[in-house]
Amino acid sequence: MSNVLHDLFVNGLPADRAKPCFMLRDGRNVSYEALSTGAAYVAGRLVAEGVQPGDRIALQAEKSHEGVMVYFGVIMAGAVFLPLNSAYTSTEVDYFIRDAEPKAFVTDPVRYVEESRAFAPLTQAIPRGPDDLAAIIYTSGTTGRSKGAMLSHGNLAANAIALHKAWGFTPDDILMHALPIFHVHGLFVAMHCAFLSGCSMVWLPKFVDADVLEGLKRATVMMGVPTFYSRLLANPQFGRESAPNVRLFISGSAPLLPTTFAEFEQRTGQRILERYGMSEAVIITSNPLQGERIAGSVGYPLPGVELRIGGGEETGVIEIRGPSIFSAYWRMPEKTAEEFTKDGFFITGDVGRQDVDGRVWISGRAKDLIISGGYNVYPKEIELVLDEMPGVTESAVIGVPHADFGEGVAAIVIGKGDEAAMIAECRKRLAAFKTPKRIVFVDELPRNAMGKVQKNLLRETYKGLFA
Repeated sequence: MSNVLHDLFVNGLPADRAKPCFMLRDGRNVSYEALSTGAAYVAGRLVAEGVQPGDRIALQAEKSHEGVMVYFGVIMAGAVFLPLNSAYTSTEVDYFIRDAEPKAFVTDPVRYVEESRAFAPLTQAIPRGPDDLAAIIYTSGTTGRSKGAMLSHGNLAANAIALHKAWGFTPDDILMHALPIFHVHGLFVAMHCAFLSGCSMVWLPKFVDADVLEGLKRATVMMGVPTFYSRLLANPQFGRESAPNVRLFISGSAPLLPTTFAEFEQRTGQRILERYGMSEAVIITSNPLQGERIAGSVGYPLPGVELRIGGGEETGVIEIRGPSIFSAYWRMPEKTAEEFTKDGFFITGDVGRQDVDGRVWISGRAKDLIISGGYNVYPKEIELVLDEMPGVTESAVIGVPHADFGEGVAAIVIGKGDEAAMIAECRKRLAAFKTPKRIVFVDELPRNAMGKVQKNLLRETYKGLFA
């Protein structure tokens, strides 16, 4: 029996393992040989320390190539990778640790990899089949309780193979990677395409204009969130000559504004390829590599993905089924049952339609999810924090248009208080991307006949808050 995901990675590695995998900001290169060796030592350490197949290994740290060695090593050891946002507070992390019960919690991957060299490297990957768990990705719950999406070896392998083919990756590509690796976008979507093709990556800790512009001189593919593209366009130095060899710009994790799409094409001569995905399914649809890319559409379902609109209406909640769709939420059988139809389709919660040509168009989110800078933010978690503050009677958190982040988090609060002080208090208890950028005080909130707050009216009222 093989280790599905590990074997897939190994089969894609270049024949010359000295080829750069990571091209670092300081000019150094880290080879595929170094990646493989570091992962083998990590795997050897995990096994020597008693980690069994299926045990969870958590990683919370700033982005580094050593963090990738930890990921690769966890998979090789047959364990389950649990990436945690580096911005999470200790209070937030405590929940994940209690819920997932990881066997090890890595917070300094550089040191962890170095210390792993005191152990014998694992020479043979621990067998794992397509149905065995490979990773747990936590998504915030609308009730404030995060859900762990369980992704199997088969789920991740199927999606990686589909994307590698759909986007035409070859060993000659050089991928611009400025995304975080605690999120499916940077961890699975981007890196798996690189691993399967054995291509190099321009490896940046985060998006910094000067670093990205320098890296684009070498890159052939760039993956990013809409914020990346709006920031490039805001830089007067960015234009067609800035990315002379880039064959493909890909955007996801948040809606791409049609104005950004149009301006980018005008400035560079290239149309951004927008795709649609989520933690529970990685990538679901993509605009075509060859063919028309239309602003506002997220393209067609990937091969193997069945997509339908629930309720039998032209527009409704998108439901999906296929080999890359997760199996369940970690230790939440009731929630899992709620989110799947009787015939096995996952109810995404995203509202959209599919036109006669098969293209998918997303029109909104059924559960008031906010996507700010590519990160998912669920209002309830923030409202629970605000509602505990002195002077607050009730709060309603919404996302409204923001030029830089796509959506900015705003809180509409019944009561009184000091806006700056309340934002600062939120920042102590929430990750920065969840913290409201504005708090507006009101006497009452709009409600329907059942007393439920009408957030659609709030979004309309405050749509110009960040203008």
